[in-house]
Amino acid sequence: MAPFALLVSILRRNMEVMYARLLTPPNNSFFLFGARGTGKTTWLKQFFPKAHWFNFLDEALFQEILVSPQVFSERLRALKPGQWVVVDEVQRLPNLLNEVHRGIEDFKLNFVLTGSSARKLKNAGVNLLAGRARLRTMLPFLPRELKEDFNIESILRWGGIPLIWNAEDKDEILQAYVQTYIREEIQAEALTRNLAGFARALPVAALFNGQVLNTSSLSRDAEIQRKTAEGYVQILEDTLLVKKIWPYGAKVMVREPKKPKLYWVDPGIVRAVRGVRGPPYPEERGGLFETYVFSMIRHELENTRRYSEVFYWASASLKTEVDFLLLSDTGIHAIEVKSTAKVRQEDYKGLRALRDLKGLKRRIIVYLGEAERRTEDGIEVLPLQIFDQALAAGLG
Repeated sequence: MAPFALLVSILRRNMEVMYARLLTPPNNSFFLFGARGTGKTTWLKQFFPKAHWFNFLDEALFQEILVSPQVFSERLRALKPGQWVVVDEVQRLPNLLNEVHRGIEDFKLNFVLTGSSARKLKNAGVNLLAGRARLRTMLPFLPRELKEDFNIESILRWGGIPLIWNAEDKDEILQAYVQTYIREEIQAEALTRNLAGFARALPVAALFNGQVLNTSSLSRDAEIQRKTAEGYVQILEDTLLVKKIWPYGAKVMVREPKKPKLYWVDPGIVRAVRGVRGPPYPEERGGLFETYVFSMIRHELENTRRYSEVFYWASASLKTEVDFLLLSDTGIHAIEVKSTAKVRQEDYKGLRALRDLKGLKRRIIVYLGEAERRTEDGIEVLPLQIFDQALAAGLG
């Protein structure tokens, strides 16, 4: 049995534990992106049980349509107007998007186009149907989705990817996930010629999780050229395992750095890439918790549109930073993340440095304590699950 098929079979055996995802589909065609194992297929079968399905992980179907693309068009012509069509792992045959475009315009069909990589779509010059399809992203479980089963220690250790969360042996499946990614996403799709160099770069890139990305350091430690390192980071972005955020560009009377920060999609994936098992070490916890909070922010940014952009802010002169500046129509929400049950006075430093930022609406510390409170100068201290609810309600 192929590695990914094994992972999928394990997921299906464990699907008796079901959680309602808080992702709402649009009323018409859309792309659904997400790293492998985030539950895209399971969610689609729940929301679109009567959809006509093309699963391009089915090798027989993939080969048939690769050789005879007209088969895809002929099957679309046989469908009724208004019917939903799911094209799973569309990046394997990106040229089919021309026929999808025809299906929307001429046959009045609705499409869900899923993928665990946007790389081949971009490389093929695809314009994502010129705005005719919206975008949605499937991410790790939210606290609101897991409800009473939510456990932050489990999240920091194994992450919130459904494939791993529902597995009996989470450590084993995490390691298989990384091996599958290298074999089937990178090697099989020929995303790089130097597989050994990419494999060396992965754990080094994981060390930059939640940190300002230094490609010179990455290239040196992985023993590769700097341009190669930059290309590898782009592959990780395109295959949806990492995302970069940039420094806030407004003039706030200090000099900000111009390099992006790198965040992996999930705490468990970061640890698996680094080859780390067992409970998180104290020095890991800050970055892992920050990563999970960022995935919560991403859900709102990419799926609900309550917010428009996210940045980080740092001041070399003041020797301080703020993890996230989340922008919305109502203003800027500054968010600092602390992986402790107590907040110290020095933890307020960055948020206080931003007090005069134009458009600033709220200043929030997210932490692992249980009490909600507010300082005299208006900084809110919120437990993680209360922040999750506030984020969903709109911070404005």
